[in-house]
Amino acid sequence: MQSRDAGWTKQAAYGLLGAIAYGSLGAILSGLGQTSGSVATANEDIEFASEHLGEVGLENRLAALPLWGVPDEGRRWSTLAQLGYTSAASDSLTVEGPMLSGAIRRALSDRWSVGAFAFYDRFELTSGTEHRPLQTLFAPEVPIARPVDAQFSNLDGRAVNRGLGIMAALHSDRGWLGEHRWVAAVSWQRIELSDFIYRYQVLQGPDSGIAGTLDFSATYHNLTALAGLELLRDYGNWTLAPRVQFTLPTPRRGFAGRITGPGFDIAGDSASAGNGAHFGDSSFALGLLLTYRPAHLSIDIGSTIAQAVLIPVNKSGIDKNIALSLQWGY
Repeated sequence: MQSRDAGWTKQAAYGLLGAIAYGSLGAILSGLGQTSGSVATANEDIEFASEHLGEVGLENRLAALPLWGVPDEGRRWSTLAQLGYTSAASDSLTVEGPMLSGAIRRALSDRWSVGAFAFYDRFELTSGTEHRPLQTLFAPEVPIARPVDAQFSNLDGRAVNRGLGIMAALHSDRGWLGEHRWVAAVSWQRIELSDFIYRYQVLQGPDSGIAGTLDFSATYHNLTALAGLELLRDYGNWTLAPRVQFTLPTPRRGFAGRITGPGFDIAGDSASAGNGAHFGDSSFALGLLLTYRPAHLSIDIGSTIAQAVLIPVNKSGIDKNIALSLQWGY
């Protein structure tokens, strides 16, 4: 009887985790359906929106690195595998795709552990037809009066984030926090934006009718420091682990671009042009990892909810952001 009850509990746990993931995936598909087949008009200029489109996948990644979760008690070595998905949009501009990561940890004592992690995320960048202001802070000398209303279309690019890092954690059940973990990590990232190209046509003003291409393809590298606190609360076979973290990428980079048109082909970046280094923002993130311990399976419901709220606030112009994360530990 006991084994039958345990089997039923395990099936129920898988059902709950599956229902949460299925519901979130349904929200993604519903959101995608609302943005297709129409001309979108937005207040944010195309350079501003594209910068945030290129950053949102990385911020979702940093918010759900494989650093968190129930320590595997009694084992000196443990591993984590994580599968995630991002879908974000600014009107018809979208970034979506899978996120893969893994980690290995080694317990040094009953309190201290260290580890290493790596990730690889590949996102598709697409658009419908957008009406937005044309702005090029990366190239102030462009011979078009700006900002000016323009039409943008034909985006079919990719964003690839890859990186690796090291971490250390201090586990304790002392004090008013109860059982908790302090985590610190440093990671190296390479962010590659390729074929990030729009066809544009100016719609108003003395330059109305001018057409060409606007290209934000570039590769960025940075180091990111991360620190956070995770609380661990057991309820039967389940563990709830709310957390808070802060990330600081360095250095911030100028957002790079290239624009072509009749008689000109100009490239640059916003920092070199004296308009600031904007790519690679620090971020504050929240999470809540729900773990079914007998199966070593977790879903980060807190990160999904928090990123859906925080990204549109912190990244003006991003009006939808869904980030899913499933994790398996052994």
